[in-house]
Amino acid sequence: MNILITGGAGYIGSHTCVALLERGYDVIVADNFVNSDPVVLQRIREITGRDFHSYEIDVTDAEAVERLFQAYKIDGVIHFAGLKAVGESVQKPLEYYRNNLLSTIVLADNCIRYGVGKFVFSSSATVYGDQEVPLAESMPLRGTTNPYGETKAMSERILTDTARAHPKLAVSLLRYFNPVGAHESGLIGESPRGIPNNLMPYITQVAKGKLAKLYVYGDDYPTVDGTGVRDYIHVVDLAEGHVAALERLEEGVHVYNLGTGQGTSVLQLVKTFEQVNGIKIPYEIVGRRPGDVAESYADVSKAWRELGWSAKRGIDEMCRDAWRYEVNHSDE
Repeated sequence: MNILITGGAGYIGSHTCVALLERGYDVIVADNFVNSDPVVLQRIREITGRDFHSYEIDVTDAEAVERLFQAYKIDGVIHFAGLKAVGESVQKPLEYYRNNLLSTIVLADNCIRYGVGKFVFSSSATVYGDQEVPLAESMPLRGTTNPYGETKAMSERILTDTARAHPKLAVSLLRYFNPVGAHESGLIGESPRGIPNNLMPYITQVAKGKLAKLYVYGDDYPTVDGTGVRDYIHVVDLAEGHVAALERLEEGVHVYNLGTGQGTSVLQLVKTFEQVNGIKIPYEIVGRRPGDVAESYADVSKAWRELGWSAKRGIDEMCRDAWRYEVNHSDE
């Protein structure tokens, strides 16, 4: 089967490429490298021992995308490509709406016209907004707190309506929680540009000495230690969740949480990182960030029940693998 992966050189996309190639799929990568590096594609080849086709394409470019669908018999699409920084989305809402929504529309349109039967979409737990945990797929979406989250919720609606109008297109909407870690080889991992928006790469850069200290936003939440609680999932587990969703995808629209089902606080993650890697992480407690919720973790029972998938790797492995990648590639 030929699987088109948009954003395949990115953090989650690259690990999913590895998982698919190791399962025997043929992969076609489309990436404009705005938030990724072409060298990652060669590392995927090194890890898997397999070659694949890749194209430098912006998937909002309808003509360029159509040329791909004309050139290959594509059996499925996994759509990762998109702008993803919450804070930046508040500053540049039009850029986020244009990029993230248009890319989804262009891909869905080509799937319909060229008879592609499977579409797996990279969504986010941000679509839930602030609700009681654990967050379940059956919950109504009450509105997100930022334009990035809105683009995910809107894309879900676009794909849902498209699948209802065109029943031959089966759609899986995967709501991620907090991906961390890296491939055990240390060859691919999370490489944010500039100051990281996410907690784990911020911790690893402090550990490496690239940043002076970690800022912890709020210690007065109603949680185990006052710091925010999130559902951290190893990126390799997340990648394997995409393979499971693709392989079990049948007619209709299916929504799955991809997380561990367990919450970990900021300070718990910091302390685990220190213990696993033997490195002290200096940090400072500062005020809460607007829009942050106290707790966010998943009800993951549906993914296990319907996909036979569950996360296998724990916080220790996430911290160890993230640090291994930082050590190997932080100076690039």
